[in-house]
Amino acid sequence: MRIKAAAGLLAKAPGFPCDNSRMRSTTNSQLFRKLPSVDEVMHDPAISSLAESCGHEFVVDAARIALGRLRQEIASGLLDENGLELALAGLAVAVENQLRQSLRYSLRPVINATGVILHTNLGRAPLAGAAIEHIRETAASYTNLEFDLAAGLRGKRDVHLNRLFQELLHEEVRSAEHSPVSTIVVNNNAAAVLLALNTVAEGGEVVVSRGELVEIGGSFRIPDVMAKSGAILREVGTTNRTRIGDYERAITDRARLLLRVHRSNFEITGFTEQPSTEELVALARKRGIPLMEDLGSGALFDLRSIGITGEPGVLDSLRSGVDIVTYSGDKLLGGPQAGLISGASKLVTRMRSNSLFRALRVDKLIYTALEATLLAYVQRNHDAIPTLRMMRLTKTEIGYRAQALAARLAAPRLKVEIVDGESLLGGGAAPSSVLPTRVLAVTCDGLSADELAARLRRSDPPIIVRVEDGRVLLDLRTVFPEQDAAVADALTRISV
Repeated sequence: MRIKAAAGLLAKAPGFPCDNSRMRSTTNSQLFRKLPSVDEVMHDPAISSLAESCGHEFVVDAARIALGRLRQEIASGLLDENGLELALAGLAVAVENQLRQSLRYSLRPVINATGVILHTNLGRAPLAGAAIEHIRETAASYTNLEFDLAAGLRGKRDVHLNRLFQELLHEEVRSAEHSPVSTIVVNNNAAAVLLALNTVAEGGEVVVSRGELVEIGGSFRIPDVMAKSGAILREVGTTNRTRIGDYERAITDRARLLLRVHRSNFEITGFTEQPSTEELVALARKRGIPLMEDLGSGALFDLRSIGITGEPGVLDSLRSGVDIVTYSGDKLLGGPQAGLISGASKLVTRMRSNSLFRALRVDKLIYTALEATLLAYVQRNHDAIPTLRMMRLTKTEIGYRAQALAARLAAPRLKVEIVDGESLLGGGAAPSSVLPTRVLAVTCDGLSADELAARLRRSDPPIIVRVEDGRVLLDLRTVFPEQDAAVADALTRISV
């Protein structure tokens, strides 16, 4: 025992030949001394040339990062002397690669293989081809955004959409008591709610059910938006049950608005009750105050045609007699991010005159994209709008594409099955509704499902998938057909 202990002490003594940590520390110090300074790197002719074309500061930052990476690899024992010599020989290339990475756009296109059509984290609705082309034309030139070409005078930006909204909304609800109908555009639905509440109810009470005090993405809550608007919240009913009598008893001489908020991202089931839209309209007429409905998503397309019920559309609300409807442009509408306010012209005109409207209004690119999107609706060309086309795809159609893609995946490490699945609308629309689909369930020998998903995210372009039950699931409903080849190539490269 004493001999072994002595040997152990000797092995740990400074300078003893078996002291690996000491040897590694000494070697690392020598390797660190071989690293050039940033200033020395910048004097390399190849690096100097990069600095002239891309900017000195960008190249200095890239050199620092490249050298820092080498220091980390030395410290972790990943680089020996020979490895460092090779790395230094290719340092100019490493700096150039880092520079390219630093200068590339942060906002990048990705392939959405999750099956969530309006994926908030992935930018919600992709734009129609006509909208993209219209943006290209107007963004690269001056436009008549606020110029009346016929009169040669200053005009209003609203006119570019009014004719289309009139076609889509006014004619459909011409028999409603509050006809005619007008529409204005702000930068998102939260802004639309803020502007409407501030205009109609500032300093007064807004009556709303407790079961509708929702929170939307980013922790924004209806009561908070209402407080910012200057309106006073008057809660009625309970979380699960609110009756028309609750609204009526809450109406005082301070009441300025009845508000219905669509529960776009959750449902309350079981022992529940809420008044119909028709009951609320009748009460609003009886008491002489407006009724506003915050739809959130707001469809101009009849979702019942694809089997989705319980999600009210803009026309449903206006036909019922709702005075003001607020909804999003980049959700079920399938256009750019925007907040739309449609309803009684006398109320919308007041909102347009509110100083908040100028702070919340949108630019020419949003008007351009919305104009092209709405024109597709007017022409009944629903398949021209990507989100609507995705919604209308059948399980059989998706299954055929999945089979064709699976046939291209012949790598021995990959196991691919085609199974039944469910697509989601997303974007807070119809949270309990699903669309039947067929999905590719993929596993790769030597990689967990999470590792495979991570490698797909690192592909170019990145591919975003779902992981369930130890498998990667790819739903082609949300993958554009022209992207199928990129998905197949990425899976093949990863499995080699």
